[in-house]
Amino acid sequence: MDSASHPLPRIALAFLMLGMTSCSLWHEGWGGRPKSVPAPPPVQPAQPALPQATYRFELEADQDVVGHVQITTSSKEDTLTDIARRFNVGYEEIVRANPGVDPWLPGEGKSIVVPTQFVLPSAPREGVIINVAAMRIYYFPAHKSGEVPLVFTHPIGIGKVGWKTPEGVTKITRRQKDPVWHVPVSVIKEHKENGENLDRVIGPGPDNPLGRYAFYLAWPSYLIHGTNKPAGVGLRSSHGCIRLYPEDIQSFYDMIPVGTQVRVVNQPFLFGWLDGEFYMQASGPLEDDSHDGKQAQADGLPKAQQARIEKQLKRHDETLNVDLVTALAHEPRGIPVAVSRANSSLEEVLASAPQVQNRVPEDATWDGKSDLPPDEASFREMLSDRDPQEAPLPAPVPPVKTGT
Repeated sequence: MDSASHPLPRIALAFLMLGMTSCSLWHEGWGGRPKSVPAPPPVQPAQPALPQATYRFELEADQDVVGHVQITTSSKEDTLTDIARRFNVGYEEIVRANPGVDPWLPGEGKSIVVPTQFVLPSAPREGVIINVAAMRIYYFPAHKSGEVPLVFTHPIGIGKVGWKTPEGVTKITRRQKDPVWHVPVSVIKEHKENGENLDRVIGPGPDNPLGRYAFYLAWPSYLIHGTNKPAGVGLRSSHGCIRLYPEDIQSFYDMIPVGTQVRVVNQPFLFGWLDGEFYMQASGPLEDDSHDGKQAQADGLPKAQQARIEKQLKRHDETLNVDLVTALAHEPRGIPVAVSRANSSLEEVLASAPQVQNRVPEDATWDGKSDLPPDEASFREMLSDRDPQEAPLPAPVPPVKTGT
């Protein structure tokens, strides 16, 4: 009798197959070796946020602080001059905000503080205000009742030691595209002493230090203008004039009318309100500042100024963190810090600042390509207006303060 005609062998075979299947299930799913499961994809680190352009702001009532501090990361090729230009800040601003960082070789992956928050100068908010201590210009366009007030701000270059930019109130008398520079005798003399002969008249073009656009002031020989050396913005490198990045002066040229008031102030320590808190921004006095400015940095605020501030805080039921104010005055970083809280600090501000990509913001005035910053040797030559291998410059000639 064969197995095909008898049911028992078929039943035995079925039980055998069932036993094999159960064994397989037991080992693979019921306590034995688990089935292999694909590993989840690695979690990608969050990309830094997009940087924000910080040159145009809407102002609310009682708002004295605009913008916000940003943190970015340097690339292998970056200098601080490169990053400053991308974020529309000046050389001194970014160097001051990053003590201990080599301006010409910060290194790949270095965390860089971008000081794009500002306390507005203590002055009537009309026309143009220039704070030489902070090396920054502000423009407050006229607005009708019911319209939101605006302010525009950019970094500037100012007069070097011995050629101070004057302080006071003046106005724009005319503006000119592609200006001609009639070189003052005093500037020709200075360059001649440094072994360089300047033409008396320099027409439009790449050699013109006025750049493509210029505003002429009621102060003779003083201008607000562009530059053919953008790296000089944010430095004391002019003969008293106010220099802007080429893209910034171009935007102002189309915006600021002739007749606009210009007020030049020197305020190294700025104070103002934002969201119910009282802030201080310390830039520090200029090298040739008055005794009062340097004394304030050494000893903290003058008693008269401190008394006025404390009176204002009392009206708001706030108190002044005097120790923090003194610390900020001693080591100015140019970063606004709330000084009406006992537990406030510069470290807290930096820890809460957003991490942003190291790129030109979408709404920036610069295209990221034109007039790229120079290398270190060219930069130093620009500062001295002579061959960097030569001896240091003699003291500038002090007579009539004219020129760019």
